[in-house]
Amino acid sequence: MEYKDYYKILGVDRNATEAKIKSAYRKLARQYHPDVNKSPDAVNKFKDINEAYEVLSDKEKKNRYDSLGENWQQGANFTPPPGFEGFNFNNFNQGGFSQSFSGGDFSDFFSSIFGDLMGGARTQRTRKTSSQGFSYEDLFGSRTAGQSGCSSGGCSSSNQQETNLDITQDLNITAKDLMSDKPINVKMNTVEKCMKCNGAGSVCSECGGTGIVSKSRNLSVKIPKGVKEGQKIRLKGEGKIDNYGRKGDLYFVIKLKDSEYTIDGENITKTIEITPAEAVIGCKKDIQTLHGIIGIKIPPETRYGKILRLKDLGLPKKTGGYGNLNIKIAINIPKTITEKQKELYKKLLETE
Repeated sequence: MEYKDYYKILGVDRNATEAKIKSAYRKLARQYHPDVNKSPDAVNKFKDINEAYEVLSDKEKKNRYDSLGENWQQGANFTPPPGFEGFNFNNFNQGGFSQSFSGGDFSDFFSSIFGDLMGGARTQRTRKTSSQGFSYEDLFGSRTAGQSGCSSGGCSSSNQQETNLDITQDLNITAKDLMSDKPINVKMNTVEKCMKCNGAGSVCSECGGTGIVSKSRNLSVKIPKGVKEGQKIRLKGEGKIDNYGRKGDLYFVIKLKDSEYTIDGENITKTIEITPAEAVIGCKKDIQTLHGIIGIKIPPETRYGKILRLKDLGLPKKTGGYGNLNIKIAINIPKTITEKQKELYKKLLETE
């Protein structure tokens, strides 16, 4: 899930006072209230505004949110620790939220960080809680009722609470990544229980009293040849770790994102621009490809959108060889046109 910048949503800086946060919230809430603002995105913006205020107006939630650190503001995917997921907020309603928007409208990001602080998240069982009133056994896995511990031989699955320790996260890759034989470096951001205070929080200097710390790690990921959009790459043992030392797996879901090429399997498409004169008369162009710079010939009377297919200049195939590179023609007027050029265009227009 994506990190949410609550400060940006309310338009305040990280050092804003309570008064400024409240003032910004009231202004935006009036602006985007669905009863007043009928734009299609008003409802979602109103929910985000309320969610941001719910966090930044509450000291405990604000401290926990701030403890994630500056690195979470770089668009990285957010991965909650074991036990953070799956909280029910349907009965929650407080903190300046409109009555028409219950806690059930909170985002997954909010639920992952603050689910344990909500009354509706509690089960009927008694759990050990920190001095801040939330359960770290909920956050990081717990023993089943009556279990006193694990022997040196380890814990059997029959007396442990099942926890999903796998992580699934999107991985954006480019055509150059698919072309390279070298693994790509991926930065992972996670939140974990503070080991210095064992999640107790309070006056801990390591976690600032929140009981959780943010950590980052760099992974080397080999991209298979011929990988497609939506396919998964599994990294065994790189998931979450519970109190018993069990490790889950990390699954990267491939997302093909490239500003230069459109990727379709082993075939890729690149758009190049030519002038109207080049389109009519024809020309030669040197273009950068994944295989180096090559020269191509644009035939006379080339129309907008024409595709020139260049064989074996695409991405690697599983079976060997390469796909095709498709050059899509776009006709663009130069940014600067001289007076002489304008006169020639006028004469050309008169002949049409």
